[in-house]
Amino acid sequence: MNFIQLILESLSSIKSNKLRVFLSAAIISIGISSLVGILTSIDGVKSSVTDSFSSLGSNVYTIESSRDERGRNRGVKKKNNPPLKWREIKMFVQKYNGNGIVSVNTYVTRTAELKYKSETTNPNISVSAGDFNLLKVKGYNLQSGRNFTELESNNGINVAIIGSKIIDKLFKKSENPINKVFSARGTNFRIIGILEEEGSSFGRSVDDMVIIPLETGRRLRPSSRFEVEVRVDNPTEIEKDMGISSKIMSIIRQDPIGNEKSFEVVRNESLEERLSDITGYLKIGGFSISFITLLGASIGLMNIMLVSVNERTREIGIRKSIGATPIDIKNQFLTESIVICQLGGIGGVIFGLIFGFFVTWIIGGSFSVPWLWIILGILISTLVGIISGYIPANRASKLDPIESLRYE
Repeated sequence: MNFIQLILESLSSIKSNKLRVFLSAAIISIGISSLVGILTSIDGVKSSVTDSFSSLGSNVYTIESSRDERGRNRGVKKKNNPPLKWREIKMFVQKYNGNGIVSVNTYVTRTAELKYKSETTNPNISVSAGDFNLLKVKGYNLQSGRNFTELESNNGINVAIIGSKIIDKLFKKSENPINKVFSARGTNFRIIGILEEEGSSFGRSVDDMVIIPLETGRRLRPSSRFEVEVRVDNPTEIEKDMGISSKIMSIIRQDPIGNEKSFEVVRNESLEERLSDITGYLKIGGFSISFITLLGASIGLMNIMLVSVNERTREIGIRKSIGATPIDIKNQFLTESIVICQLGGIGGVIFGLIFGFFVTWIIGGSFSVPWLWIILGILISTLVGIISGYIPANRASKLDPIESLRYE
């Protein structure tokens, strides 16, 4: 019996047990869709976050206070290092003698509501404060207007650079927003610049962001945690520059020589490595969930195939009596099992892709067809079909034709 005949025989048998086949394929479909959906979603999230890191560039590093983590030895907790103080940051900016550009910034709020005349935005606008180097270090470009001056940054003048989406919400198309005054949390700001549209990244977007001078942000929120970022245009010099910054900050914070530093100097590439580790663990979790689902599905399918062999004992006897070999019988039942799993696998891949698309769409990531996961899903469903169908197919091939013909 050739391959085409096997497929046709399998489909004919499947048609006579539609409900049983549908339930078996549905279980397989759930397992495959969870596998493809989770892995596709993780890839979409990773792509979104990686793009946001790439926009900063691998030639940018950050100086921040060390995280409060548990040590690896006997669960001992590391020293809870205080955040970078404003005095320490000012000293660092003054003493820095590397080849990069230093910027200091902080978040003022992530839930601001902006008002201009009768127009109001949703209360989901991020307000960030930074110095006049912020745009250059972050890689933001201006669509129109200008950057802060050093005087505006140091004296806390109420001026602002805003994202392009905010312009669409507050102003008419014919209206020029430059030098217009809007209010946020009871404070008025004059618009001096508009950021180029960049799109969403991991649920957040500079298009919905307001940037105000650093001293203005300090006045509005004195308890802010500050972040120091350094951009080095020559990537070959960044490691050397990180060493310079580390020495300066160690002196400022009076870290004892030989002891663990009370701060971290983190390169964007390090952040991407952390992200890769996290997504790796998530993928392991996704595989584990899918494996358990598919294991249950394969046991259920094997049981259904054994019942099918028992119900079709007389049919097997008739086929053997007219010349069918044990190999023919084994191949037929094995092919039926694989076809059922393939139907479930294809359905699972489709549902998984739809799930992955919606997740990446919600977070603002870029969706691409994950051919690797599609192929993996089809291969796994085939493997499940072979494993689930082997024992029933082997049992069917060993049935005695005479005893089978007597079966009622």
